[in-house]
Amino acid sequence: FEDGSLLLEQYQLTGKPCDLYYRAVSDCTAQMISYHDLMQAMKADFSVTLDVLNAISDLGAMSLAQRMFETSADATMKICSQFLDFALAFGEEEDGEIVITEKLTQDKIGALIEALQSAEHFIFLEYFIIEEGDVWGRILKILEERVRAGVEVRVLYDGTCTFYRLPYGYPKRMEALGIRCKMFAPLRPLVSTYYNNRDHRKIAVIDGRVGFTGGVNLADEYANLVSVYGVWKDTAVRLEGEAVRSLTLMFLQMWGMDEREPDTDSYGRYLNVPLRPLPGAGGYVLPYADSPLDDERVGECVYLDILNHAERYVRIFTPYLILDETMVMALTFAAKRGVDVELILPHVPDKKFAFALAKGHYRELLDAGVKIYEYTPGFVHAKVFVSDDRKAVVGTINLDYRSLYLHFEDAVYLYDCPCIKDIVADFDATRAQSQIVTHGDLARIPLHTRIAAALLKLVAPLM
Repeated sequence: FEDGSLLLEQYQLTGKPCDLYYRAVSDCTAQMISYHDLMQAMKADFSVTLDVLNAISDLGAMSLAQRMFETSADATMKICSQFLDFALAFGEEEDGEIVITEKLTQDKIGALIEALQSAEHFIFLEYFIIEEGDVWGRILKILEERVRAGVEVRVLYDGTCTFYRLPYGYPKRMEALGIRCKMFAPLRPLVSTYYNNRDHRKIAVIDGRVGFTGGVNLADEYANLVSVYGVWKDTAVRLEGEAVRSLTLMFLQMWGMDEREPDTDSYGRYLNVPLRPLPGAGGYVLPYADSPLDDERVGECVYLDILNHAERYVRIFTPYLILDETMVMALTFAAKRGVDVELILPHVPDKKFAFALAKGHYRELLDAGVKIYEYTPGFVHAKVFVSDDRKAVVGTINLDYRSLYLHFEDAVYLYDCPCIKDIVADFDATRAQSQIVTHGDLARIPLHTRIAAALLKLVAPLM
């Protein structure tokens, strides 16, 4: 990183055709990091813990060093290992605070930053969560630079961010920087059912040539900069080629959602961009959207299709397991007819009620032969299906009512793509860090958790 450049591993794949970059945010193991100030700080007497830091309202304004220096020694050691992926993504700091001495695996944040820096015409960002902090601060700096270079930049984020992540007037602040910005479905002191329909998508489009989607939002926990629920495990895809047009159109449609007469005439200049040829790309990549405003349950249908047509195996990452009878039947029937069905869920939950409800499904699934694992290091936020070395889905769609029925979602369907083997390898590596759930474990679930799970099933569609 002597020249501040970024390293990026890419897999030449499919699409129609397209290049696809698949990389889970990896769990950092022991690596060498030279951080002289950190070592000095660890010798001091710390009084502020990580949990307290997470509660500080202006945490986003702190630098990397401040976060680490003001944390207890034990927590600092933990953060140190988790900073490694993030440090790689950003390269060497200009002031020399961070020096990476070993090559590490690139993550989605780093790949996105590299793509943003190369933007020449337009940048579209649509994310369920954007939070002020180190990740967003670095991205915002690049967006400002691109605006000054004449690049059109639009940012769309969900209105729930105003709860505790962004101030209500943040779009005006962005407009002052030359960035067009909208908040989807702002929260107001009125009772309305449309508040249930959130924009849960995570889409980035650069010049109509490169696109990203997956589970990764633009906040520090997604880069393991803060350890709220242990190690954060997530996935994302990078697309290049004709498949990016689908992401571009998804963004434009959502951008015009609050307009009486969306400017559809302008869509052509964003969709009909020249694309470089991608020789050797194989298979098919199909980005797709799901909306609560029509009668098409696309996300659920794709998952059901994979389960119903699987012949050998189905592997699933999901942070939540809040199922209706249709999905329970598909999972259990696949296992009963001999398909090896495996799920990896979090061991450290972000929502205790949702976790209790997930455990309420364990017995029925285990009885049918479904294998369930919990990711011991922390929280799984990935949303992935992969089956028979031929089919895979990476996107934003959880196995819960909100994702399947209430939210605006998106995902990418992969068929016969070379990268599917990498998705399988990532699942296998994650399984190796997870603990299997047995019938004996079910007997040890506390009584109050079992009671809560039974009661919560009555209100599951609201969770």
